[in-house]
Amino acid sequence: MQSKAKTVEAYLAGLPADRREALEAVRAVVLRNLPKGYEEGMQYGMIGYYVPHSVYPPGYHCDPKQPLPFASLASQKNHMAIYLMCIYSDPEHEAWFRAAWAKTGKKLDMGKSCVRFKKLDDVPLAVVGQTIQRVPVKKYIDRYEALKPSPEKRRTSTGAKKSGVTKTVAKRAKTKKGGAVKIAKKSTRKSTAKRVGK
Repeated sequence: MQSKAKTVEAYLAGLPADRREALEAVRAVVLRNLPKGYEEGMQYGMIGYYVPHSVYPPGYHCDPKQPLPFASLASQKNHMAIYLMCIYSDPEHEAWFRAAWAKTGKKLDMGKSCVRFKKLDDVPLAVVGQTIQRVPVKKYIDRYEALKPSPEKRRTSTGAKKSGVTKTVAKRAKTKKGGAVKIAKKSTRKSTAKRVGK
C-alpha cells in the first residue's frame, strides 16, 4: 500500500495511533544504528533508507532515478513491515539475522526481504538495530555491484522475455482461433443435420 506522503513526518502523521507508535519505535532504532552515508526519506511510498546519488551516482539499476534502496518501513493493509534489502542479497547476513531473531523466541514472518509484524512486541528491536549496523555503505555497494546484472545481460533478458511473451500470446491466439473454427464447424454440422432431418 503506497502512500502519497512527501515526507516521513507526513507519512507517520497519516497513520492510526497504534501503527504510528510502532513504526516510530522501529524507525528510532534504525536511525540510531544506520551507518554513515545512508539517508532517510520517502521511497516507493514508504519510509526508505538508501544510498543517495551523491554517494552512489548510478542509483538503483531497476530505476536509476531512484537512489539505491537499503531498507524500508511501511504500514500495509493487514500488517506493518520492515524491508531489509541488506539481507536479501547476502545469504550469510540472512542466516545471521534468522538465527539472531530465533534466539529471541519471537516468531519470524518473513518473505525474501520483507519482515511482517502486527504489533511492536513482535519485533526484537535489538536484532533490527544490529542487522542495520552490520552493513556499512561501502560493503553494501560492493555487494550490490558484484551481484547486479550487466547492462548487456539486462537488455538480453528483457528482449528474451518480450520475445517469449509475444510467442506465447501468438500461440494462444492461434489456439483460440483454431478452437473457434472447430466450434463453428460443429454447430454448422448440427444445423445441417437438423435441416436434413426435417
